[in-house]
Amino acid sequence: MTRRATAALKRALKTVHLGDAAVALLEALPRVKDNPYVIVGKKEKTHLTDLQHPWRRIREAAGLGDVRIHDLRHTFASGGLLVGEGLAMIGKLLGHTQVQTTARYAHLAADPIKQAATKISDRLALALLGALDQPSAGKAKQSGAVVDNEADEAAAA
Repeated sequence: MTRRATAALKRALKTVHLGDAAVALLEALPRVKDNPYVIVGKKEKTHLTDLQHPWRRIREAAGLGDVRIHDLRHTFASGGLLVGEGLAMIGKLLGHTQVQTTARYAHLAADPIKQAATKISDRLALALLGALDQPSAGKAKQSGAVVDNEADEAAAA
C-alpha cells in the first residue's frame, strides 16, 4: 500500500508495509463506489484528513480512555520488540529515516531483555541448588560428579 505523507518535506509517495491481518481488516471495510480511499472524506472522491473526531468516537466505543492515535505507533513498536524484531527493522516499518528517531524505543527493548536475564538466572540458581545434595563428610554431589569440598576449601586458603 502507498500513502501520501502530509509533511511539507515528505510529499513523495511512500510504501507502507502492512501485515496480512491488517490488510484483511482494511479489505473487509465497506467501500464507497468510485472512491479509491479506505477512509473517505465528506466530499466525493476524497479522503478524511482529520481523524480526531472519529477517533474520539472509536475510543469511547472501545473503552480506550485517552489513547492517542500516535500511541498506536508505540504499541506497534513495542509489539515488534517483544517478538524479537530489532530497532532497525521497526524503524523501517514506522517510516523512520534516522536511527535516532527509533532509538527512543530502546527502553522498550530492555524490559524483555531483563525478563530473559531473570528467567535464565533463576533457572541456573534452581539448577545449582537442586543439583547439590547435602554434603556428607566434606563431599557433595554436583551434576553427577563428586566434588571434594574440603580439598577446594584447603586450596582456597
